Amino acid sequence: MVPKVGVLDEGQKDRVVPLPKRVNAKLSTHLKKVKKIHKEDLSKGFGEVYLPNALGKKYPNAAKEWIWQYVFPSGRLSVDSRTGATRRHHIHESSLQKSVKNAAQSAKIYKKSIAIP
Repeated sequence: MVPKVGVLDEGQKDRVVPLPKRVNAKLSTHLKKVKKIHKEDLSKGFGEVYLPNALGKKYPNAAKEWIWQYVFPSGRLSVDSRTGATRRHHIHESSLQKSVKNAAQSAKIYKKSIAIP
């Protein structure tokens, strides 16, 4: 079975694409670290994400479940301006862009490299 990942394309439609084999081990290691952070956040009374629309009302405990957590969470907790709750948001796009640029330079790719959210 080929691992797959869900993505939101430019037309704002969800679709599923194959996950390249070369990223499986690194992604698995990364997700273990993220899960540890999530468990630590839960133990401190945090560990929930903002759920859009009526999802939070329909599934009141879902915001704390592992399945809903961000794959690339922020390195710090912050106050959600929509609700006033303290939670860990996703990594900011500028941080991701810096990482892509640094990775490209490390790989000696001297063309402009961008992350497409």
